[in-house]
Amino acid sequence: MKSSILDQFRLTVMEQHLNVYAIKVQRANGENVSHSWRWSTFRECLYSGSKTFTSIAVGICVDEGRLRVTDKVLDFFPEYREIASPGSEAITLRDLLHMASGKLEFWFGEPDEQVLNAKKEDWAELFFRVPVTGEPGKTFFYSNACTYMLGRVVEKVSGQNLRDFLVPRLFTPMNIFNPQWQTCTAGHPIAATGLYLTTDEYSRLGLMMLNGGVYEGTRIVSENYLQSVSGDILDNNTPGNIEPEGTAGYGYQVWRCSHPGAYRADGMFGQYCVVFPNEQAVVTVTSHEEKAANDILRAIYRDIIPRL
Repeated sequence: MKSSILDQFRLTVMEQHLNVYAIKVQRANGENVSHSWRWSTFRECLYSGSKTFTSIAVGICVDEGRLRVTDKVLDFFPEYREIASPGSEAITLRDLLHMASGKLEFWFGEPDEQVLNAKKEDWAELFFRVPVTGEPGKTFFYSNACTYMLGRVVEKVSGQNLRDFLVPRLFTPMNIFNPQWQTCTAGHPIAATGLYLTTDEYSRLGLMMLNGGVYEGTRIVSENYLQSVSGDILDNNTPGNIEPEGTAGYGYQVWRCSHPGAYRADGMFGQYCVVFPNEQAVVTVTSHEEKAANDILRAIYRDIIPRL
């Protein structure tokens, strides 16, 4: 793959003042080309790009027979059955994966500062206390709390926190050593955000998904689960949202893209790992673009994909 494939993208980044840190383009066969605007060994916070790793952890648990996506979340937390708001008993893991818990709060209905600094409350208890005001499984509402609870379920069924569970099953086989993942005050990985990886390490997630769950000959997660990740799609076209990258549908902690067939792990400020099954390619970007992050996606579609 020639480095010139990135020439127009690099020009767009400069002309539009897009604050991109690095980009890597890969084919399914391992060919790749990359460019960095600063040291490529820096690990960046993936923000919500972390969510897709949590989804893969759920898939591994499914493969190992520890759970099913149709399981009810509350069944894993019988200690909170008495305090759970009415309707909480209906929420499934699939609903959490789809951001469709019916609890219409980004966290737990408290000010972020109060939640993130809470030292006594169990965040799982806070989740179950939030009222169910939407229809579980039907109402899309993007919520960090949904992903946090997926991480807690992985811990419940495995006896290991999310990060430690993934070390021998995903991180080590994918040559990602000692990844750091921020935790809540009780020591549980936040799951929805807070994972730090380099652009190259992040890109391995996309290559593994493109190759049906296999990374360099090692199976990480089943192809069957990955088909659901990108194929079991919930309508996320909410009223007033005119951004095509936010209305194409939502899978199991991945966004469908406006580009046909593509889907992505997506973190704030432009942490993108985009899988293009039709083109048999992955494009990964880390950035800190506060104003126009989705313009980075549009530049990828326009400036790179036609040149593959």
